Amino acid sequence: MMTRVKRQMLRGRRQPEEEEDLAVSGERSMAEEEEEEAVGDAPEGEETAGDDRGGDETEADVPRRPKGKGRMRSRVTWDLCWVWYRALPEAQQTRIARMGFGHLLSVRPFHVDVPYLEALRERWEEDCKAFIMPWGHMIPTLEDVAYLTGLPVQGEPVVGQERSDYYDDIVELLGPEFIAGRRRPIRSILLGSLSEAVGLRGRRRGPLETLDEFYTGVRGALDLGDRSEERSVRIFVTYLFGRLLFAMQSSQMNCKFVLLLRDLAQAGSSRRSQSTGGFTPFLQIWGYTRFPMGRGTLVEGHQTMVPLMARWEVAPDPRVTDRRVGDVRVALDHYPHEQVVWTPYAGEADASHPAVAAGQPLFDRHLLLLCLETCEVLYLELVVRTLGWHQPAIEVPSLGREGHSRRWFFAEDRDWGTDHGSIVAYWREGGEQVVRQTALLDSSAYMEDYRARYAERLRLDRRVMPESKAVCLLEGRLAE
Repeated sequence: MMTRVKRQMLRGRRQPEEEEDLAVSGERSMAEEEEEEAVGDAPEGEETAGDDRGGDETEADVPRRPKGKGRMRSRVTWDLCWVWYRALPEAQQTRIARMGFGHLLSVRPFHVDVPYLEALRERWEEDCKAFIMPWGHMIPTLEDVAYLTGLPVQGEPVVGQERSDYYDDIVELLGPEFIAGRRRPIRSILLGSLSEAVGLRGRRRGPLETLDEFYTGVRGALDLGDRSEERSVRIFVTYLFGRLLFAMQSSQMNCKFVLLLRDLAQAGSSRRSQSTGGFTPFLQIWGYTRFPMGRGTLVEGHQTMVPLMARWEVAPDPRVTDRRVGDVRVALDHYPHEQVVWTPYAGEADASHPAVAAGQPLFDRHLLLLCLETCEVLYLELVVRTLGWHQPAIEVPSLGREGHSRRWFFAEDRDWGTDHGSIVAYWREGGEQVVRQTALLDSSAYMEDYRARYAERLRLDRRVMPESKAVCLLEGRLAE
């Protein structure tokens, strides 16, 4: 469990100035996370209302839906990122790969299973940062990130600065055309302007268009103009952040992510840990890997090395295209507990992969995960079964507001790493070792406490079905 020191570090994240700012702005600071779905559904390249309002476009007037309400939609533009990358000159692809994104961009895009992801989202518990599943807590770990995506998980934390105005940064890193006609201060960038700058405005893969056909069209339309190789790479990577790795329900992206380009450019590679952010395909394959009940299939003969996401093939099935979230809920409620895969990477031959080998020392540690001014707690002690251990009965963390992701806007430039040096130091020191209780013979005491704590959420009034009956029920519902 967390020590008093760790709790003090988290409480120390909110400075008096920040509390005052929160009191004045109300929910405005959270709008970046909870924007209205209609904003996220705007066609690629089209501006939503208020996109050109300069410093006022950030969060103040964006309508919001209540947290956790509404239907989840796919937020990623994976197809375009994938074909755009392949349409770039080889030298630019090499630079992007050396930044640490090459392995992830080698994964061929697959169908995003929205009902499956929605059913998972409903089971998320913010206080302990875990999914509440019938068989216990489940948390995507750094081991999952390293094996499934090939992204580096070990390195310097991404902390950076929060600026009141990013005008000069955008001009320097991307070019003056991206702020033309906009009033200062500049705090966000229109993602559509990035694709428009290279001739890809409005590019979408048609419902009957193959990925190869889409690639051919994008390659013919891509126009890098007379930009330098470095600037062309920066435009693509910025789009990759906004539409894939940190995808949100907005046509805009906070300019704080643009500042990461300076770190990525150092020595042509990144020594900073990277993130899957809002990359929903990662969560989808993580679920398929841990409790295989989705539409994905492991294809024989496909890549067997990291990134393991490349092993999966997920195609829309005409029989189940319109399957409801309720169908997945039923399948999760009755999924055989003994078939949950707690250690899917045991025996993998690719443990020497750079991302896996470098991250290995962190795989059994309690950590504070950092990305710019956001801090998340990784409660590995709740899921030690992923390490091959028995799960002890422990107090479930409940940090309330102090453990939640927070974002703030400041009237002046702030260096998050300097203001919260103790949290940065905790990451650099590798967090704390999670201790194994070797005397345990099973996880029964933990499960007893778990069922008592989450009785209402687990719907324990439902009788657990035999595996054969549960499978038949699911197949029948999907075939409807």
